[in-house]
Amino acid sequence: MPYVKSIPIRNTVRRSIEYILNPDKTAELFYTASLNCMPEPQDAYLNMKMVYEQYSGKKYSDHSPIDGKGRVKAIHYIQSFDPEDNISPELAFRIGKAFALKTFGENCQVVIATHCDKSHIHNHIILNSYGIDGQKFYDNKTTLNKIREYSDRVCLAFGIQPFDKRKGKGRTVAYNEWEHRKRGTSWKQKIKNAVDSLVGTVKNIDELFGELEQQRFTVKRGKYISVKADGQQRFVRLKTLGNYYCEEILAERIKIALDEKEQVNELNSLFYERIYQVSQLARSGQKVQQKYNPQLPYSENNDLTVYKLVAQLSVINRDRISSIGQLEEKICRLKSEYENTAQELNLLTDKLSQYEAVIRQGEMYFSLLDKNELSVSDKLKLKMHKAVMDKYNITCREDLESIRKLHDETTEKNAALNEQFDNCKKLYDVYADIADTYYKISKGDYISKLIEEKKREEEKNHKSKRR
Repeated sequence: MPYVKSIPIRNTVRRSIEYILNPDKTAELFYTASLNCMPEPQDAYLNMKMVYEQYSGKKYSDHSPIDGKGRVKAIHYIQSFDPEDNISPELAFRIGKAFALKTFGENCQVVIATHCDKSHIHNHIILNSYGIDGQKFYDNKTTLNKIREYSDRVCLAFGIQPFDKRKGKGRTVAYNEWEHRKRGTSWKQKIKNAVDSLVGTVKNIDELFGELEQQRFTVKRGKYISVKADGQQRFVRLKTLGNYYCEEILAERIKIALDEKEQVNELNSLFYERIYQVSQLARSGQKVQQKYNPQLPYSENNDLTVYKLVAQLSVINRDRISSIGQLEEKICRLKSEYENTAQELNLLTDKLSQYEAVIRQGEMYFSLLDKNELSVSDKLKLKMHKAVMDKYNITCREDLESIRKLHDETTEKNAALNEQFDNCKKLYDVYADIADTYYKISKGDYISKLIEEKKREEEKNHKSKRR
């Protein structure tokens, strides 16, 4: 049951962004994203400030007047989920991103963060009051109602039932319909269940109706779409089932579900499945407790195995890796790049050592030339240094300065190549670790091994207590 509320921000945009992007609340910023601005608090603030000042003609830092509310510079939306729905942080985050994009469009400036430090998972969304196209977003009762509708539609596409707006206001259905629902024999509920189960599996509205007919429902097309279950006497118009079952909204729900489904592939689907299974084990105490953050109490969100799987899934999705074959291909390419970069670094390091030696000897050579009298030792040194100067065609101090410039340029190249080398090595290690995890979790006994490990730990503790 997701619920959305809004908070207008007039003076504390920077502080609000810093709050929602708190690493302690977002699994070290794992569940954060942004659109048309940077995902860091300071940069996001400056990006939003630039757009706001461009279109409003006012300063983002202006404070509200004493005798009035002042201008709304940003809007803070909070999308809360009922703990009974058992929403995972991963799912809440995906819903938050889809909700923001669907509701505000591609030209909005928005920062999204899923807070999972408490039992009630919730999304924070801070929206700049102006989009990058100059569109102004308003925060009032009318817009909030529309935004709540969009939230419900997106959540339904993910299989999450919307917030019950009738709660506490009495029933609005006939008693016999309510009684049928209670017993699970309501025709309307049967149709709704069938439609809900098909939304995430079909490509368009026509395919949805075709699938309903395959399941022995009768569909009557006309000005209004009506459906009748097998054994039911009268047709029911889909729009009478609720706002989320009219043809227009159904088409939108299918599109949202389809967009999300296209992102699921052979590789990440396995990780999604294992994350859910391991989270369930952690929640029910069927696996060994391993905290990834020792400072926090143990939970399914603070389990080392879950954390590692989630982090690896993030890399898979970020880099759009769709299969183990594609992953292995990337590992081979990175290994080759790593070895080539190492060879280039060795050559540059040799050059740097060479230049440094020439510069040192050149400085000593010209220093000795400046002396009025030379000792026997100085004459020997001068002869040695001159041989080096002759080898590199250095006849004056300007020539030595050219060597310094080459040294500085090579130092910059070396630094850039070192960074490339380090990034390549880190990415190689990350991908290799993901491949190793994949082969472990793809085995059928992965979950049973975790359960067995927990049993062995309990037996060991039991024996030690008996002693």
